[in-house]
Amino acid sequence: MTIERQLTSELVAGDHPGVESAILHVGDQLSAVLGRVVNAIPGSPQGPVELARTLGIDKVLASRVLKAVRNRDPMAVVFLIPGPEPLRRLMRAAARKGVDAGLVAGADSAIDQFEQLIRQEAGDRSGLDSIISAWLPESKSEFELRRKQAAFKAMSQLKGAMAETIVGTVALHPAADNRHIDILWISGLLGLQRLRPGAGVKLATRRIAGGDSPRRPLSLDGAPVDDLAGVRLNEFCSQPPPELDVSRAGEVVHYTLAGDAFGPKSAVDLLFAEVNLGEIPRFVPAGSNRKGYVFAEISTPAKSLHFDVLVHADVYPQSEPSLFIYDTVLDGVANVNDRCRDLDRLDFAESIQPLGAGAARIRSADIPRYAEMMNMVWSRLDWDPDAFRTYRCRIDYPIYGSQVVMAFDPPTDAGPDGNT
Repeated sequence: MTIERQLTSELVAGDHPGVESAILHVGDQLSAVLGRVVNAIPGSPQGPVELARTLGIDKVLASRVLKAVRNRDPMAVVFLIPGPEPLRRLMRAAARKGVDAGLVAGADSAIDQFEQLIRQEAGDRSGLDSIISAWLPESKSEFELRRKQAAFKAMSQLKGAMAETIVGTVALHPAADNRHIDILWISGLLGLQRLRPGAGVKLATRRIAGGDSPRRPLSLDGAPVDDLAGVRLNEFCSQPPPELDVSRAGEVVHYTLAGDAFGPKSAVDLLFAEVNLGEIPRFVPAGSNRKGYVFAEISTPAKSLHFDVLVHADVYPQSEPSLFIYDTVLDGVANVNDRCRDLDRLDFAESIQPLGAGAARIRSADIPRYAEMMNMVWSRLDWDPDAFRTYRCRIDYPIYGSQVVMAFDPPTDAGPDGNT
């Protein structure tokens, strides 16, 4: 847990009730006095463009002020309002336009209280926004998005690579022995580019948990994954298809972008499919409370993650997935069933969207020709697309180094014929 998140948790727990009262008081004051100043501006400008033109200020500043003063929730006012210095700039502009000096002085006093609140209770404006996000649910997504955008920009420049979209589509199908699950993975990076020469770009697939036999990843046509043949989905990649170097390290298969091209003109779309038969047990021992799970790793800075899990009707039939997001920096990829990794969970405002059953549900604004690609996959595997229900987790600016997990409650142990 980060220091920032720990502070927020303590506040929610009530360890610092005075902070909430202080925020509400400042929000009330700002809403009242700034509202009176705006209403007193000659010509009564109503919209942000008109207000910006009248006062000679930035339109973004005008828009944020109007949005804040029109909100009735003082907590929301403090979250939405610009910082103290932009507000003082607005007050000086209002005074030049002839707004009553008493109204401006009252507003300046409220702005001083706002600045004191930031300095004494949060350290800086980002810290205050973090605190408010714990009490104001609708602010949480906006707060996180801003920080995730900044993290993406920094990490893509440091790593020297970025992608528009990380693709992770996994389908779970009963294995031939009725005791295990066959797993199809479609992985990829769309709009992938190196930002500088020499930057490494790598994807990996791995076994979720240890098995009785070595992991044997196959292509859609059943060929062992010893090289690129049959794994890369050439017709859905950019042309010419990007080259990959394939290597194995134990249970992990690494796919590394070959060549040394960089810059926007070098951007490629890379999609590949891998099949693992009998990959994980279909049932769990009674009373074990163990979960079955699949995950997507954020190993390349990206603007979005498209993570679909397609579950056959006979796999996890009574279970809806739960979403977990882990920080993998210290201890690597997390096992959901290892409760020691609960401390690594990240509390983000992300969610799973159930899309229902059937091939008609498989569409995406992020992945060109997604439905066509999935129909091709179903045909080559001879799997019935209408037997699968789909769950989607789409994340804007997923955090580099995180692991996004969908976890299910499997049925309890079964006999050799697959019956419980």
